[in-house]
Amino acid sequence: MITLIVIIVLLALAFDYTNGFHDTANAIATTVSTRALSPRRAVLMAGALNLIGALTFTGVAKTIGGKIADPLHIEHGMWIVLAALIAAISWNLFTWYFGIPSSSSHALIGGLTGAVIGAAGWRAVNAAGFTSILEALVISPISALLLGYVLMWILRLLFGNTSPHKVNRGFRFLQIFSAAFQAFTHGTNDAQKTMGIITFALIAGGFQSDMHIPLWVKVLCAIAMGAGTASGGWRIIKTVGSKIIKLEPINGFASDLTSATVILTATLLKLPVSSTHVISSAIMGTGAAKRFRQVNWGVALNIVIAWVLTIPISGLLAALLAKAILWIVTL
Repeated sequence: MITLIVIIVLLALAFDYTNGFHDTANAIATTVSTRALSPRRAVLMAGALNLIGALTFTGVAKTIGGKIADPLHIEHGMWIVLAALIAAISWNLFTWYFGIPSSSSHALIGGLTGAVIGAAGWRAVNAAGFTSILEALVISPISALLLGYVLMWILRLLFGNTSPHKVNRGFRFLQIFSAAFQAFTHGTNDAQKTMGIITFALIAGGFQSDMHIPLWVKVLCAIAMGAGTASGGWRIIKTVGSKIIKLEPINGFASDLTSATVILTATLLKLPVSSTHVISSAIMGTGAAKRFRQVNWGVALNIVIAWVLTIPISGLLAALLAKAILWIVTL
């Protein structure tokens, strides 16, 4: 049992590392693409503020760990987590290789749900809890799109007659703070998801009896995510920071502020959201407000398709893995 929990923790940290390829990279993509910060400084800032954010809240971790299924009343819980993590990591690596900013949150939630179904059947899933999580995942990018459009429209009214040089210089400076805010909020939400799934495994394995998130879990998850950002996020940064629309500092500031506000609101409501969805949608919204035709809607469509496919694909893969693992261990 000890060996299995160690394997699960290591896989969970590997997932957080691949999460860094995807989601933490999004948090600094606009700042790097507009040259508000150098890549090195942006990575260091994002890593530090992700760590602080991850240590500040635990509500989202408890939602992930307890609302999809009850770890106290489910058989083979640790094997379920193992299958979920393998499926989520596989999807993350596949989409990272092709530079697609798919959602690590969707991959993990889809993987855990699919693994529960594969191992214990549909009735083991908490339908109300899963539905509330799904609603948050759907509503948050729509909110970011609309809020980003409105905020950029207001900024255009306020600074439309100001010289472009002044606007760029001013907002390039402000972007440092908006990106810092976004990195912090990212830590408050995204880093908690892996904390939740590790805690699910700890409860299922009898190592603890409630959804208290141990400090060592918080610290390790935050460090793993920061390391992933530093080593592999540049493919996603390129897609988010330049392929959706050519970003200027004012767009970057509006996108950062929009996405950080939406993510922090979700964290306060203890709901997991996809930072990939939120940040990409905010960029689309601010881009559309500036010039609708400049948004590369073809790239945007590819991102949306990846979003839609992530939960069912990772869920199906996790269900098959759970069945295969249980067949092997029960021989």
